[in-house]
Amino acid sequence: MERRARTLWLRTEPLHAVVYFHPQCRGMGRELGLKGFWMGYFATRAAPLGPVGPALTAAVFSVFAPSMIARALPAAWDTVTPAEAVTHRTRAAAAALRALAPETEELYARVERPLRAMIDAAPAGARPLFAANRELCDGVGPDPVERLWQLATTVREYRGDAHACVLADHELDGCEALLLAASTGRVPAEGMRQDRGWSEEEWDAARERLRERGLLEATGLACTPRGRERRQRIEDETDRRSARLLRPLEKAPEEADALIAALGPAVSSVLAAGVLPFPNPIGLPGPEVRDIPKASSISSVTAHRMEKLHAQPEAGTDLARTDPPR
Repeated sequence: MERRARTLWLRTEPLHAVVYFHPQCRGMGRELGLKGFWMGYFATRAAPLGPVGPALTAAVFSVFAPSMIARALPAAWDTVTPAEAVTHRTRAAAAALRALAPETEELYARVERPLRAMIDAAPAGARPLFAANRELCDGVGPDPVERLWQLATTVREYRGDAHACVLADHELDGCEALLLAASTGRVPAEGMRQDRGWSEEEWDAARERLRERGLLEATGLACTPRGRERRQRIEDETDRRSARLLRPLEKAPEEADALIAALGPAVSSVLAAGVLPFPNPIGLPGPEVRDIPKASSISSVTAHRMEKLHAQPEAGTDLARTDPPR
């Protein structure tokens, strides 16, 4: 299921990520009365957690400089409530998805059951953003694209929480994690320091710590073979931890494949629109997800599998099973 967990990320991250890159969403902060994109980013992404402060947000987001977050939170809550931020974020993201991928209008009905089965059965321990977003899934209004976006976001934050745990296991702080990822080309090195709020002094100090651990070369930003191996281990371990989400489908892997295939055309439309940049600061790879079939080319076998999926009863099946946390 680890391979499928990674593919599920590649099929859900682009749906979620319109909230960061679509022009209609980048102005959310100012629309809410906040001071620009980053104040809006921290407020809307942290809003599911409640009126949190900078220390907790920095710990949960894991790669942002605490000083950068402190310029946005808790001040944002003087202007907008978390509930208002959540509502505005969901509506803006859904409007962007509709504009980029009209097929999302009917996609929710096709994928809601397996996505909810995975989300409902997943453990929430040490997964704060996942847990907070899962609570929102039932509170979204009847709009199918809004509901689809919230499900995709909850799946995405499950992986994000898993990734943060892996970074902690490897004893990498936020600045070190960004440097190591940039050294392998996974995220763009230029601008990452500023975009995540780290000072030149903090960046340089983190680089020295990585050199002392043998992960970066003595000069420049190139990673050593050991550093590249470490970064790949981090990605592999993130996939492994994320695979827990797919446990309700593990006895019927063809249903997981049918779900992934059903998501493909909408993701293809989002990518074809050119809204998401490659490379990008969220680490989403481009080439791996560009060759996705259009809706008309999905096989009759896949369609049959999806029909079987929808025909299953609400309870007493693998998809409706609630597994105990590991």
